[in-house]
Amino acid sequence: MKSTASDPFGERAPAGLRARLNVLGGAFTVESADAAALRLAVDAFGGMPRHKLEREPRRFHVRLVVAEDRPQWLRAARPPAANLTAGNGLLCATIDAGNFAVVDPAQSRALVCISRALLRFPYHARYELIELAMVTLASRAQSLVPLHAACVGARGSGLLLMGASGAGKSTLALHALASGMQVLSEDSAFVAVDSLRVTGVPNFLHVQPSALEFLTDGPLLTEVRGSPMIVRRSGTRKYEVDLRKTPGKIAPRPLGLAAIVFLSRRRGVKQKALETLGAKALLSRLRSEQPYAAGLANWRSFERRIAALPAYELRRMEHPDSSIRQLRALLPTARRRT
Repeated sequence: MKSTASDPFGERAPAGLRARLNVLGGAFTVESADAAALRLAVDAFGGMPRHKLEREPRRFHVRLVVAEDRPQWLRAARPPAANLTAGNGLLCATIDAGNFAVVDPAQSRALVCISRALLRFPYHARYELIELAMVTLASRAQSLVPLHAACVGARGSGLLLMGASGAGKSTLALHALASGMQVLSEDSAFVAVDSLRVTGVPNFLHVQPSALEFLTDGPLLTEVRGSPMIVRRSGTRKYEVDLRKTPGKIAPRPLGLAAIVFLSRRRGVKQKALETLGAKALLSRLRSEQPYAAGLANWRSFERRIAALPAYELRRMEHPDSSIRQLRALLPTARRRT
């Protein structure tokens, strides 16, 4: 990111490179003068189904700038985590002076600055700045409800799978894929309040090696084992499986929400694995498990709509395929409560 006396902020520096991407139903134009930075955005969102939530998609603009800063953490095993701040309608994620994202939902724009040093950590640059900025921008500007949940489905209908980290969302998403169901997201789903249609970013599935013990030999298992390994901030190592390249189905369009399923770590048996929840229990658990979404302006409207849907708790079964059979049975039978 170079500046001169006549252009100290680099405002007139040409971008040169552009990519057009679809994110959560929004039409994004991403510009950069750096091919490596733009490639990270394309790696995250390129080649995915063009989900459509409105007749005319909302348009967004993102600028990726590469700085020459040499941060103090350059010799560290990985960069520090971003700090999240907000003010005056702007949302910010800041690692240091050369690595940050500024999101302006009101203007449908975002600026992401990445140092050459952070480009050496492509997973962190992509996931913690570029993906964060673009998903947050699309979600906030379109008034979508962001949920920490996986979403799988079939025949245009979807199920939200909720639970804390380690509850089995990614494992069930993997086995849903293997069984022929559609996968829309592994841990982040976004709901349009008026229509209760769910969209997401079905780009990567992050699977712990231990989850593969139940997967049958075949093309999907081969693809997972050949995927790169990433290390989460928690230290957990996971395969990063590109869903766009795997044998299986990713949801080609937003799914109509049919039911909500809370995943439990408690062991269940076939006859008692699935427990129906009433509207009061549903709303109580939603508020408890989704504190970020519950603080947004559209949460009350979302609650009124979501309370009419069936809700369940699914206990952990000995084999994930048994859980998938339970989930499949909900799709054709899920009905609104009266």
